[in-house]
Amino acid sequence: MCGRFTLVAEPEEIGEYFDLPSTPEFAPRYNIAPTQTVPVVLVEGSNAARTLRFFRWGLIPSWAKDASIGARMINARGETAAEKPAFRSAMKHRRCLIVADGFYEWKKLPRGKQPMYIRMKEGGPFAFAGLWERWQSPDEGPIESCTIITTIPNDLLRPIHDRMPVILPRERYDVWLDPDQKKTELLTPLFAPCEARNMEAFAVSTHVNRPSNDDSKCNEPV
Repeated sequence: MCGRFTLVAEPEEIGEYFDLPSTPEFAPRYNIAPTQTVPVVLVEGSNAARTLRFFRWGLIPSWAKDASIGARMINARGETAAEKPAFRSAMKHRRCLIVADGFYEWKKLPRGKQPMYIRMKEGGPFAFAGLWERWQSPDEGPIESCTIITTIPNDLLRPIHDRMPVILPRERYDVWLDPDQKKTELLTPLFAPCEARNMEAFAVSTHVNRPSNDDSKCNEPV
Protein backbone atom coordinates (compact mmCIF):
# COMPACT_ATOMS: atom_id res chain seq x y z
CA MET A 1 0.00 0.00 0.00
CA CYS A 2 0.99 3.64 0.17
CA GLY A 3 -0.02 5.48 3.32
CA ARG A 4 2.31 8.49 3.46
CA PHE A 5 4.35 10.41 0.91
CA THR A 6 6.32 13.58 0.33
CA LEU A 7 6.41 16.47 -2.10
CA VAL A 8 9.20 18.94 -1.40
CA ALA A 9 10.13 19.81 -4.99
CA GLU A 10 9.72 23.45 -5.98
CA PRO A 11 6.51 24.35 -7.87
CA GLU A 12 8.61 25.52 -10.84
CA GLU A 13 10.28 22.11 -11.08
CA ILE A 14 6.91 20.37 -10.91
CA GLY A 15 5.48 22.61 -13.59
CA GLU A 16 8.36 21.88 -15.93
CA TYR A 17 8.37 18.14 -15.26
CA PHE A 18 4.64 17.71 -15.88
CA ASP A 19 4.41 20.21 -18.77
CA LEU A 20 1.95 22.45 -16.95
CA PRO A 21 0.98 25.84 -18.37
CA SER A 22 0.98 27.24 -14.82
CA THR A 23 1.68 25.95 -11.33
CA PRO A 24 0.24 27.42 -8.12
CA GLU A 25 2.52 28.06 -5.16
CA PHE A 26 2.40 25.54 -2.31
CA ALA A 27 4.54 24.69 0.68
CA PRO A 28 6.85 21.64 0.81
CA ARG A 29 5.26 18.59 2.42
CA TYR A 30 7.35 15.98 4.24
CA ASN A 31 4.57 13.80 5.63
CA ILE A 32 1.39 13.81 3.53
CA ALA A 33 -1.24 11.65 5.22
CA PRO A 34 -4.68 10.28 4.23
CA THR A 35 -7.63 12.72 4.14
CA GLN A 36 -5.22 15.63 3.59
CA THR A 37 -5.14 17.67 0.38
CA VAL A 38 -2.75 16.43 -2.31
CA PRO A 39 -1.69 17.85 -5.71
CA VAL A 40 -2.91 15.99 -8.77
CA VAL A 41 -2.47 16.52 -12.50
CA LEU A 42 -5.38 15.77 -14.82
CA VAL A 43 -6.90 16.52 -18.21
CA GLU A 44 -10.61 17.26 -18.48
CA GLY A 45 -12.00 17.09 -21.99
CA SER A 46 -10.39 16.31 -25.32
CA ASN A 47 -7.52 18.59 -26.39
CA ALA A 48 -7.45 20.22 -22.95
CA ALA A 49 -4.15 21.15 -21.31
CA ARG A 50 -2.91 19.46 -18.18
CA THR A 51 -3.90 21.22 -14.99
CA LEU A 52 -2.75 20.88 -11.39
CA ARG A 53 -5.50 20.70 -8.80
CA PHE A 54 -5.72 19.82 -5.10
CA PHE A 55 -7.92 16.88 -4.06
CA ARG A 56 -8.62 15.12 -0.79
CA TRP A 57 -6.62 11.89 -0.46
CA GLY A 58 -9.07 9.04 0.05
CA LEU A 59 -11.56 8.51 -2.76
CA ILE A 60 -15.23 9.13 -1.92
CA PRO A 61 -17.40 7.24 -4.45
CA SER A 62 -20.20 9.26 -6.01
CA TRP A 63 -22.76 6.92 -4.40
CA ALA A 64 -21.33 7.22 -0.86
CA LYS A 65 -23.70 8.25 1.93
CA ASP A 66 -21.01 10.22 3.75
CA ALA A 67 -17.39 11.26 3.30
CA SER A 68 -15.97 8.99 6.00
CA ILE A 69 -15.61 6.11 3.52
CA GLY A 70 -12.76 8.02 1.89
CA ALA A 71 -10.38 7.22 4.77
CA ARG A 72 -10.58 3.55 3.73
CA MET A 73 -10.11 4.31 0.01
CA ILE A 74 -6.59 5.77 -0.04
CA ASN A 75 -5.37 2.92 -2.27
CA ALA A 76 -6.91 0.88 -5.10
CA ARG A 77 -5.45 -2.47 -6.11
CA GLY A 78 -4.46 -2.36 -9.77
CA GLU A 79 -5.58 -5.95 -10.27
CA THR A 80 -9.21 -5.15 -9.41
CA ALA A 81 -9.66 -1.39 -9.87
CA ALA A 82 -11.55 -1.83 -13.16
CA GLU A 83 -14.08 -4.12 -11.45
CA LYS A 84 -14.63 -2.71 -7.96
CA PRO A 85 -17.78 -0.55 -7.65
CA ALA A 86 -15.83 2.19 -5.86
CA PHE A 87 -13.26 2.56 -8.66
CA ARG A 88 -14.54 1.17 -11.98
CA SER A 89 -16.20 4.38 -13.16
CA ALA A 90 -13.11 6.43 -12.31
CA MET A 91 -10.92 3.92 -14.16
CA LYS A 92 -12.85 4.71 -17.33
CA HIS A 93 -13.45 8.42 -16.93
CA ARG A 94 -11.40 10.05 -14.14
CA ARG A 95 -7.72 9.16 -14.10
CA CYS A 96 -5.03 11.45 -12.73
CA LEU A 97 -1.38 11.72 -11.76
CA ILE A 98 -0.75 12.14 -8.04
CA VAL A 99 2.40 14.22 -7.69
CA ALA A 100 5.12 13.04 -5.27
CA ASP A 101 8.88 12.82 -4.85
CA GLY A 102 9.07 10.02 -2.27
CA PHE A 103 6.95 7.78 -0.05
CA TYR A 104 7.15 5.84 3.20
CA GLU A 105 6.61 2.20 4.11
CA TRP A 106 7.06 0.44 7.43
CA LYS A 107 9.29 -2.64 7.48
CA LYS A 108 8.46 -5.31 10.06
CA LEU A 109 11.43 -6.17 12.28
CA PRO A 110 11.70 -8.27 15.48
CA ARG A 111 11.92 -5.06 17.52
CA GLY A 112 8.98 -3.40 15.79
CA LYS A 113 8.28 -1.49 12.58
CA GLN A 114 11.05 0.53 10.96
CA PRO A 115 9.90 3.44 8.77
CA MET A 116 11.60 3.47 5.38
CA TYR A 117 11.75 6.28 2.84
CA ILE A 118 11.68 5.35 -0.86
CA ARG A 119 12.47 7.65 -3.75
CA MET A 120 13.92 7.69 -7.26
CA LYS A 121 17.72 7.59 -7.38
CA GLU A 122 17.81 10.60 -9.68
CA GLY A 123 15.67 12.60 -7.25
CA GLY A 124 12.94 15.00 -8.26
CA PRO A 125 9.21 14.55 -8.74
CA PHE A 126 7.35 11.60 -10.20
CA ALA A 127 3.72 10.47 -10.42
CA PHE A 128 1.61 7.77 -8.85
CA ALA A 129 -1.20 6.44 -11.03
CA GLY A 130 -4.36 7.85 -9.49
CA LEU A 131 -8.14 7.88 -9.82
CA TRP A 132 -10.45 10.68 -8.75
CA GLU A 133 -14.11 11.29 -8.02
CA ARG A 134 -16.44 14.21 -7.33
CA TRP A 135 -18.87 13.68 -4.43
CA GLN A 136 -21.69 16.03 -3.53
CA SER A 137 -21.54 16.83 0.18
CA PRO A 138 -24.79 18.12 1.70
CA ASP A 139 -22.78 20.52 3.87
CA GLU A 140 -19.61 21.41 1.96
CA GLY A 141 -20.77 21.20 -1.65
CA PRO A 142 -18.75 19.12 -4.15
CA ILE A 143 -15.66 17.34 -2.77
CA GLU A 144 -13.02 16.09 -5.20
CA SER A 145 -11.01 13.15 -3.88
CA CYS A 146 -8.46 10.66 -5.16
CA THR A 147 -6.81 7.30 -4.57
CA ILE A 148 -3.38 5.83 -5.39
CA ILE A 149 -3.26 2.61 -7.42
CA THR A 150 -0.99 -0.11 -6.03
CA THR A 151 0.70 -3.17 -7.50
CA ILE A 152 3.03 -6.01 -6.53
CA PRO A 153 6.41 -4.91 -5.13
CA ASN A 154 9.65 -4.83 -7.06
CA ASP A 155 12.88 -6.35 -5.72
CA LEU A 156 13.67 -3.26 -3.66
CA LEU A 157 10.26 -3.08 -1.98
CA ARG A 158 9.66 -6.81 -1.52
CA PRO A 159 11.62 -7.07 1.76
CA ILE A 160 9.79 -3.98 3.04
CA HIS A 161 6.15 -4.47 2.05
CA ASP A 162 3.96 -6.73 -0.08
CA ARG A 163 2.52 -3.81 -2.13
CA MET A 164 3.87 -0.64 -3.70
CA PRO A 165 2.31 2.34 -5.47
CA VAL A 166 2.19 2.33 -9.26
CA ILE A 167 4.81 4.85 -10.42
CA LEU A 168 4.09 5.68 -14.03
CA PRO A 169 6.90 6.28 -16.55
CA ARG A 170 6.87 9.87 -17.75
CA GLU A 171 6.40 8.78 -21.36
CA ARG A 172 3.11 7.08 -20.41
CA TYR A 173 1.46 10.10 -18.78
CA ASP A 174 -0.47 11.05 -21.91
CA VAL A 175 -1.84 7.53 -22.29
CA TRP A 176 -3.00 7.43 -18.67
CA LEU A 177 -4.57 10.90 -18.76
CA ASP A 178 -6.27 10.54 -22.16
CA PRO A 179 -9.99 11.20 -21.46
CA ASP A 180 -10.96 9.44 -24.69
CA GLN A 181 -9.40 6.15 -23.61
CA LYS A 182 -12.24 4.10 -22.09
CA LYS A 183 -10.80 0.61 -22.61
CA THR A 184 -9.39 -0.18 -19.19
CA GLU A 185 -7.88 -3.46 -20.40
CA LEU A 186 -5.41 -1.36 -22.40
CA LEU A 187 -4.40 0.56 -19.28
CA THR A 188 -3.79 -2.26 -16.80
CA PRO A 189 -0.37 -3.15 -18.35
CA LEU A 190 0.78 0.21 -16.95
CA PHE A 191 0.46 -1.23 -13.44
CA ALA A 192 3.77 -3.09 -13.60
CA PRO A 193 6.07 -2.23 -10.69
CA CYS A 194 8.67 0.45 -11.27
CA GLU A 195 12.14 -0.97 -11.94
CA ALA A 196 14.04 -1.43 -8.68
CA ARG A 197 17.32 -0.24 -10.22
CA ASN A 198 15.82 3.25 -10.57
CA MET A 199 14.88 3.54 -6.89
CA GLU A 200 16.50 3.66 -3.46
CA ALA A 201 15.28 3.10 0.10
CA PHE A 202 16.70 3.99 3.50
CA ALA A 203 15.62 3.97 7.13
CA VAL A 204 14.25 7.14 8.73
CA SER A 205 13.29 7.96 12.30
CA THR A 206 9.93 7.26 13.93
CA HIS A 207 9.36 11.02 13.82
CA VAL A 208 7.38 10.31 10.64
CA ASN A 209 4.95 8.06 12.51
CA ARG A 210 2.99 11.04 13.80
CA PRO A 211 1.02 12.66 10.93
CA SER A 212 1.22 16.07 12.59
CA ASN A 213 5.01 16.02 12.13
CA ASP A 214 5.60 17.61 8.73
CA ASP A 215 9.23 18.74 8.55
CA SER A 216 12.54 17.68 7.06
CA LYS A 217 13.30 15.39 10.02
CA CYS A 218 10.68 12.97 8.62
CA ASN A 219 12.80 11.80 5.69
CA GLU A 220 16.32 12.26 7.04
CA PRO A 221 18.36 9.02 7.00
CA VAL A 222 19.17 7.38 10.33
